[in-house]
Amino acid sequence: MAWGQGAKRSILGLLFRSQHQTARAYSSSAFQTHQLSTHVPQDGVFIRRFGSEVSSSEQMNLIKQLRQRTSAPIKDVKASLVTCNWDIEAAQKDLRKRGVALAAKKSSRTAAEGLLAIAQDDKRAAVVELNCETDFVARNDVFQYLASSLAKMALSAQGPGELFMPFGPELLENMPINLDHPKLSVETTVQSAVTEVAAMVGENVKLRRGFMLSTTAHGVVSSYMHTCPQPASGMGRIAGLVTLETEDSSTLLDSVKSVGSSIAMHIVAAKPLFLSKELVSASALENEREILRTQAQSSGKSQMAMDKMVEGRLRKYFEEVVLMEQKYVLNDSTNIKTVLNDLSKEVGSKVTIGNFIRMEVGEGIERTEAADGLEVAGGAM
Repeated sequence: MAWGQGAKRSILGLLFRSQHQTARAYSSSAFQTHQLSTHVPQDGVFIRRFGSEVSSSEQMNLIKQLRQRTSAPIKDVKASLVTCNWDIEAAQKDLRKRGVALAAKKSSRTAAEGLLAIAQDDKRAAVVELNCETDFVARNDVFQYLASSLAKMALSAQGPGELFMPFGPELLENMPINLDHPKLSVETTVQSAVTEVAAMVGENVKLRRGFMLSTTAHGVVSSYMHTCPQPASGMGRIAGLVTLETEDSSTLLDSVKSVGSSIAMHIVAAKPLFLSKELVSASALENEREILRTQAQSSGKSQMAMDKMVEGRLRKYFEEVVLMEQKYVLNDSTNIKTVLNDLSKEVGSKVTIGNFIRMEVGEGIERTEAADGLEVAGGAM
């Protein structure tokens, strides 16, 4: 078939317009795709963002890096990276925002696990309880670092003449704290540091309580920590602390320190409630007498015999709850009072116990949070 020149020009024109429209459509699509992976700020400077072109190996590497930086759960790390188009710096900021909100939501959950941490010198000691929800988190290095740092802060905050002082979280919460850990803010407050750790581990974390103990006399503060996560860490689940004091200021304290450590261990094992019989509270004593009278009355014996039964069983009660009357756990043929008498003869000066503390992680939480479940005793009580 023969085509005229006009027809040929018409066909060529149609082909050219079709190609031009296709090219325009492609350019528009490419530009829109480019916009999706590029952030255009008001100043016109283009900042590259990762998009769907990030390979699976790159994604895994970014997840690993961000998890190492923050210790956040993998699912939260990935979610923040995806939200932030795989920009690791933006994702780290997003994680902190998510974590603070998550920590606030979990603050009402029961936290009965955790660690006790001790900081001390020759004359003073401070012990704090940092709680979490699971034993798994208590083994986390960031959690342990925070617990140790809080104990050191409590020791530095102890004022002169404070021989025996319990304290709550409000004493430290608003204080500034400097932290030397790659996963924590360097300069912050205690409360912010606790919240930050809670965000990292995904559990309710809180500073629950603490004690300060010191001696102004010539003596020592000794401690023992049970169930330590690692040797010589100054942390554990049960703590015993005791102050031993001598009358003679020239007395050498090596033997006193050694016996003090053993008595601190005894306190952890034997759970004394009072230092001496004279310091047993009137309410505790009357309550025990009432129980013993009821038991004696069921025997059907005379009043005189029942009174003797009560007094005999009361002596047994003292041996169970009074430190000075308890059988020494390292040698049950003697008691703590005799141990101190023997030590006094050895060092040539009378040695006495000033105060003592026994603390255990989570004690009393199930019973009542308000009471804090403190097991406390000492000469100051």
